[in-house]
Amino acid sequence: MRYLLTLCLAFMALWATAQTSTDTRVFEMRIYYAEPGKLDALVTRFQKHTRKLFKKHGMENIGYWLPIHNDDNRLIYVLAYPDMAARDKAWKEFGEDPKWKKVKSKSEVNGKLVQKVESIFMNATDYSPIIAASTNGERVFELRIYTASPEKLPTLNERFRSHTMKLFAKHGATNLAYWTTIEKETSVQSKLYYILAHPSEAGGAKMFEQFVNDPEWKRVKADSEKNGPIIDKIESVYMRALSFSPIK
Repeated sequence: MRYLLTLCLAFMALWATAQTSTDTRVFEMRIYYAEPGKLDALVTRFQKHTRKLFKKHGMENIGYWLPIHNDDNRLIYVLAYPDMAARDKAWKEFGEDPKWKKVKSKSEVNGKLVQKVESIFMNATDYSPIIAASTNGERVFELRIYTASPEKLPTLNERFRSHTMKLFAKHGATNLAYWTTIEKETSVQSKLYYILAHPSEAGGAKMFEQFVNDPEWKRVKADSEKNGPIIDKIESVYMRALSFSPIK
């Protein structure tokens, strides 16, 4: 009996380790602001051409989303690369690809499709679930961005690693990916970016209501903030996956 218990505990430990891993890839979140009236054309270009050309040049398509409330015509997507040098090489080759030049020219006969591009480089946290393609019926996604208080990012990460993720799952959210940003200046503290999945936008709101009222969360929060707040700002964007997104 003791032998079986030992085997069971060992298996559980291995299973828990398998759910997260040290992911050394470089991730890039790109946010495109489409020109007025051009978002559909931009999405079509990605669906028919761009993402396939990304793959051709060694870029890994992670996910493609449109915000549910999208007054500024955003397309949000994430790519992955082996490292930053591979990223730069892939984008150079993509930009010089004759097929891409032809697609871009043809799609912009009546004007350019993209008004502005934002690029955020990120590393997966050591507690992030394995970031890979997944499909689970009808669900919505929530991108959350946390700006930690000065020098408090390690405390914030520890709270997520040891407590927050488990409490999210307890209340019905699916933890999909957790990243910290790669900042150009070493003096600038990284931000925490993460994505959750919910059954619906209303379901996400209900989950957070239950979460913040959970006695265990209240205890964890109070304990982690004994020396002051650890978060300066929280941003949230609810999104729907596009039909061709690997995560949907």
